[in-house]
Amino acid sequence: MAALLWIVCLVAALSQHGSGPKERITLLPSQDGRASAVVVTSSKGEALLDQPYQSAAVDGAAVLLVGAGNPADIQQRYREQLAALPQRAAVFMLFFETGGDTLVPESAARLPQIKAELAARPAAEVLVIGHTDRVDTMAFNDALSLKRAESVKRWLVEGGVPADAIAVSGRGERELAVQTADGKAEQANRRVEVRVR
Repeated sequence: MAALLWIVCLVAALSQHGSGPKERITLLPSQDGRASAVVVTSSKGEALLDQPYQSAAVDGAAVLLVGAGNPADIQQRYREQLAALPQRAAVFMLFFETGGDTLVPESAARLPQIKAELAARPAAEVLVIGHTDRVDTMAFNDALSLKRAESVKRWLVEGGVPADAIAVSGRGERELAVQTADGKAEQANRRVEVRVR
């Protein structure tokens, strides 16, 4: 789940009178700023959309690469569809001291910001994902990453978030933010990712 790739495509039906393509697919920017792509395929071809606001049109069986659109034009043309999309997730990274579930002071100071985000979202869903650096064994790091995530969940529940609205997982050292050699301490890897949707 931590490797979710947030690719959002907008499919809007155009004219049904044959004066233009039946469908247009536009790749919107990914939520987290990472590169994303989609392949539009038909029986007579395909088009790769790999840049934000790039579009393809499908007319019958043919796929035509339209090219990059103007973000303002796309926002204007599809304002109703875009307004119907779910609110983007807010993502917070909290960092920990080595070997335990104690937040570093800078991360502890972010807790009120997370509470404010939760208060602004009715019926928020929260995903809490724990991570470690590569200082200890894989088994120890798996347990520690889950302990860190559970620690953040406890804090959220104490702050009024329903426990059943929070999903928790531990990834150990599997998804490093910074690649390091085994046994190397790295604060950027000792983290919990909190996604609020």
